[in-house]
Amino acid sequence: MRTIHPKILYFGTPVVLLSTENPDGSTNLAPMSSAWALGHTIVLGLGEQGQTARNLRERPELVINLPGPGLWEAVERLAPLTGRDPVPAGKPSHRFEPAKFAAAGLTELPALKVRPPRVAECPLQLEAVATESRPGGDGDFVIVEAQVLAVHADPGLVVPGTEHVDPARWQPLIYNFRHYFGLGEHLGHSYRSETATR
Repeated sequence: MRTIHPKILYFGTPVVLLSTENPDGSTNLAPMSSAWALGHTIVLGLGEQGQTARNLRERPELVINLPGPGLWEAVERLAPLTGRDPVPAGKPSHRFEPAKFAAAGLTELPALKVRPPRVAECPLQLEAVATESRPGGDGDFVIVEAQVLAVHADPGLVVPGTEHVDPARWQPLIYNFRHYFGLGEHLGHSYRSETATR
């Protein structure tokens, strides 16, 4: 074994697209890869400077959309965008984009229990409300706990006659050290990857 000091520790977690409501009633759509499920609570790690964290402080409703591997390019189109104007100093490689669904080539679908829309192309969609938020690390990120209110699943992912997602059919999009994977072959890499040519 070798002791190393990597810049990031995204060691393979699912990508989610978070739909939140902006102050003017429009929608912010943001990709993130720090989400964990604990029962029906989803724990999210969000950048403090992002529009999503700001939205959830004022309007706690959200949709946690889980894309499959086929959506990695749409996710990557969202990655360099921010809903904040002006662009925060801590996001120098980002650009402001208010119409993120259109920029990513994704479709809004009304939610049933919350105001932000779902992403129609995502095979799993979790409507939720943020119930707790606290600073994390050095204050550069926020830890949010969200209670799931409704789960929407593509019918082809549900075990017939049950309320269960079939793990043999569900393929999450995984973010692994700034590269995208399904549960199999390598699909591509993030624009922030430092290992893209290796």
